[in-house]
Amino acid sequence: MKAVVVHGAGDLRVDTLPEPRVTRDRVLVRVVYGGICGSDLHYAADGRNGPYTLAEPLVLGHEVVGVVAGAGRDVRNPPAIGTRVALHPATPCAPAGAASPTGLHLHPDSTYLGSASTRPHTQGGFVELIEVSPTQLRPLPAGLPLRRAVLAEPLGVALHGVARLGERVRGTKVLVSGAGPIGALAIAALRHAGAAEITAVDLREFPLATAAAVGATSTLRPAGGDTVPEAAYDIAVEAAGAVASLATALRAVRPAGAVLQLGMLPREPVPVAMSAVIAKELVLYGSQRLDSELDAALAVLEADASLDAVISHEFAVDATLEAFGVAADPSRSSKTVLRLGADPDA
Repeated sequence: MKAVVVHGAGDLRVDTLPEPRVTRDRVLVRVVYGGICGSDLHYAADGRNGPYTLAEPLVLGHEVVGVVAGAGRDVRNPPAIGTRVALHPATPCAPAGAASPTGLHLHPDSTYLGSASTRPHTQGGFVELIEVSPTQLRPLPAGLPLRRAVLAEPLGVALHGVARLGERVRGTKVLVSGAGPIGALAIAALRHAGAAEITAVDLREFPLATAAAVGATSTLRPAGGDTVPEAAYDIAVEAAGAVASLATALRAVRPAGAVLQLGMLPREPVPVAMSAVIAKELVLYGSQRLDSELDAALAVLEADASLDAVISHEFAVDATLEAFGVAADPSRSSKTVLRLGADPDA
């Protein structure tokens, strides 16, 4: 089977790997779509993502949807062959239907599809067939197209981050700094959480158009002459994973406001004016991956067709190198998706 494998910095390949045979307590899924994440881009370009460095070849991909292709004999109540599913990329992970936080995403021994955070690495989902635990399966709602469902994991990440802010979101004025895929999905999460006004700021026009399509009430482009007002927002969400973007967020929040760090910053120490946190008595929230939000993400995706706008490009797996090039260019792309199998919804 074909698989997207990074062998080192700047060394991304479409390799041929043996097809897995389902073991007795696992489920086999035929992958249809995989979304390219910023972490995949970092592994491909730099050989690392944040604090996680490649030590061996790694199959990328953790934003994965597909159809059930088989189940081991010890799987209780196995899903029917052909069931459309999204995959929770973590092990252990919250059980399907969990409404309350579990904290499992912070478990020190947890694994995540397509991550170099473990030794050996946890191989990912950019493959034609993947074997997973039954606990990772989330059957799709009947009204949710498989292609839109590929946004479930990153939307779950956004929902998890916004949930960290609690009830302070409702009725507030929010700035989202960085309108790439995670920023656009954060806008959707904020809208569904009841934010009154959402302003997206980015250096480029393309992501701002996506932000408007998914619910931003206004947009700002500093590269085009716009100015981000200081101390004008109740909440700021840093979604670019850039130090300059965090600086913008800290300046833009009013005294006693809150900042959510949703983007992944470099592993090295970074210069940040923390005096603003002190002088304005800000609350700074970190956010890591997702916990029990995948089910909620699927429900939001079924109900909100506007999120189709986040998917800007689709490539067959044989065009992976081109796909990664497009995904790495935010001036012309939002979420870029790989197609690894036939879509039963098509």
